[in-house]
Amino acid sequence: MLAAQGIVIGLIENTFPSPFVFAPGAKLGLANLITVISLFTLPFPQVALLTFVRVSLTALFSGSASSFFFSLSGALLSLLVMSLIKKLGPNRVSIIGISIMGGIFHNIGQLIVARFMTSTTLIFNYLPIMSLSGILAGLVVGIVGNLLLYKLKKSCKLPHSLTTPLKNNPWL
Repeated sequence: MLAAQGIVIGLIENTFPSPFVFAPGAKLGLANLITVISLFTLPFPQVALLTFVRVSLTALFSGSASSFFFSLSGALLSLLVMSLIKKLGPNRVSIIGISIMGGIFHNIGQLIVARFMTSTTLIFNYLPIMSLSGILAGLVVGIVGNLLLYKLKKSCKLPHSLTTPLKNNPWL
């Protein structure tokens, strides 16, 4: 169900122009809300599988093989970094901070793929612009994700297997 939600969010977002006029090709990445929420409610292997399925099916429905590689590299690097940063604990970094780092590293992952596709390191000149868009996108996704996780914890109208991590989650 989470993968389907992420796919729908991603497909809808693809129909709108980018809010980042200074960074062609950049978008908010609202489908990453699903990754952020699942990172705090599910075990890592399930989150990784969910992310892979979401990115794969979104690319199948809306993109090309190259968009798949860009999306997958960004999503997996972002997930790995967010998971590592999350281990610092809620006293050192917030959900919003984790999401911002995810946004930055999502773009780094995409630039790494672009480097291999273009065979030039000049692509990394785009890193400052992409980092700014990653910070802004991560901020938006982090704020919304934080709000959604808070609402989920308060309502706890989820199956018991999902509410237990919410009830015991020191982040919320």
